[in-house]
Amino acid sequence: MKKYNLIQSFINEHLDAINKIDSKIHKNLDDIIQLLVKTFNKNSKVFFCGNGGSAADAQHLTAEFLIRLRPNVNRSPLPAIALSSLDSSTFTAMINDYDPSDIFLRPFQALANKNDVLVVISTSGNSKNILNLVKFAKKNNFKIIGLLGKNGGLISRYCNYKLIVNSKTTARIQELHIMFGHIIAEIVERKIFNK
Repeated sequence: MKKYNLIQSFINEHLDAINKIDSKIHKNLDDIIQLLVKTFNKNSKVFFCGNGGSAADAQHLTAEFLIRLRPNVNRSPLPAIALSSLDSSTFTAMINDYDPSDIFLRPFQALANKNDVLVVISTSGNSKNILNLVKFAKKNNFKIIGLLGKNGGLISRYCNYKLIVNSKTTARIQELHIMFGHIIAEIVERKIFNK
């Protein structure tokens, strides 16, 4: 059994992060769900972005809205865009011609409309390219949802709604981010399509 100690320690870390979810997180989840239902009902869009593993999570959650989350539920697509999934030509032109830390800002400026919502995913809460984006979004009155880690970092100051995972381990933070994303996506889907 000793050889499984490391595995169990990671499982325990995960459970510890889950057990720190409190009523404030529940309230924020509910508020985010209500906001997204309202946003989609107005035919407005939700933008997702993140770096590295969080970029993959942004694309994953975008797919849950565009396609569907629950099997055997045939429904209309919900408009969601992952800013990290734009084509390589756009990204390399951006990095070549402008400040690389504006890599999410430029497409958001081009594609976002007044009632759209921005969801940013950052385990540190301090990613410069996301910080530049949320500063612009806040200044222009977009609603901002932050899936963050540790203490929320600088990005948390600009978010209207925050889901901060109380952990210092990146992997545990990402695990809960995707759990929060699935909870949000499933309840939004139920509220819009199970009327």
